[in-house]
Amino acid sequence: MPALGEIFRRYGYEGASIARITEETGLGKGSLYNFFPGGKEEMTEAVLADIHRWFEENIYRPLETQEPDAAIRQMFEGVSAYFQSGRRICLVGALALEETRNRFSAEVAHYFHRWLEALSAYFRRKGALPAQAKEIASYMIAGIQGAIIMARATNDVSQFPAILKMLEANCDKSCRA
Repeated sequence: MPALGEIFRRYGYEGASIARITEETGLGKGSLYNFFPGGKEEMTEAVLADIHRWFEENIYRPLETQEPDAAIRQMFEGVSAYFQSGRRICLVGALALEETRNRFSAEVAHYFHRWLEALSAYFRRKGALPAQAKEIASYMIAGIQGAIIMARATNDVSQFPAILKMLEANCDKSCRA
């Protein structure tokens, strides 16, 4: 899964040809179709499911169940590690922007809705009203996604941790605003 995910991150859905996938994974075409009879679409769905599992275990559930200060710290540390401090694009975000987005619209929407739900729950536990919690959570997620884009677009990965640090520092202030 990690190798497939990186291929889709690097080349996008359309650019991740079966030839490229076999070359970069070292698996033959027959092996790929044995594991993924539905081809590239099934591979992408499996990668998205793997991403969802990781975020559920490392980001969403902790935001909903851990002590708030530990939960938000884990979210920022987790996204920093997952996106390799801005060196790795968000595959789900990239799929949302590609022409093929309709193929994976349910999975893409679920990723963002689930993150919004978990982060909103965190802000409600910190004292924000439901509408305010959702608004702050949207701002935080957009900030994280924007930080990934800024780091990649400017070829300056120092922007990613700097933006994350600024977002984290504003978590408590946001609930009191």
